[in-house]
Amino acid sequence: MALNLLMLGPPGAGKGTQAERFAKERRIPKISTGDILREAVATKTEVGQRAKAIMDRGELVSDEVMIGIVRERLERPDAVSGFVLDGFPRTVAQAAALDRIMAERDPLIVVDIVVPEDELVRRLGTRSICRLCGTGASVGSTVGAACGKCGGRLVQRTDDNQAVVLERLKVYHRQSEPLVEYYRVRPTFRSIDGAQPPDRVAADLAAAIAAAGNGAAGVQG
Repeated sequence: MALNLLMLGPPGAGKGTQAERFAKERRIPKISTGDILREAVATKTEVGQRAKAIMDRGELVSDEVMIGIVRERLERPDAVSGFVLDGFPRTVAQAAALDRIMAERDPLIVVDIVVPEDELVRRLGTRSICRLCGTGASVGSTVGAACGKCGGRLVQRTDDNQAVVLERLKVYHRQSEPLVEYYRVRPTFRSIDGAQPPDRVAADLAAAIAAAGNGAAGVQG
């Protein structure tokens, strides 16, 4: 059975770091919507050109275009054995579209990483970013350390003041709570505590996925 994983969690939960780590361990692609959007634009696919035209006008990419980009990516051969999806869906409408895309595939396992808001504020207020390539560093990275992507120096983000962070979290909760409720009723849904050390989160993630996989087998049976 293919391991099709969707990871949910607020900014600062360590979702991207855990998704990357898990995907490498299981040798399946980590599919981030930001990455595939940039790739679709760069490779000039039909849907990528539509996205570029929208972004060039300063507008947000629509659900329809984003769904098309995700569909294209999930149809590639490297995603046949599974994938880790990070950053999509963001809304219930996108989740329903993903269900249609997944209709003929193995069930989707959904894991929500839960972290208390005060811890998220602390983490987001101390985040760093690469001075050269702009890549956001993983939670807990030290300012002045080398970027894992290009080797450039990590510097403190200047836009993560408390007011901005609280507003971002407010937007996330407004968008995500209906999404979490959409998935919560499924036997393949699990929540884990993301306020623990990264290795403990990784262990809990693996255990949650194994348990949800048993739920998926029950669905298929």
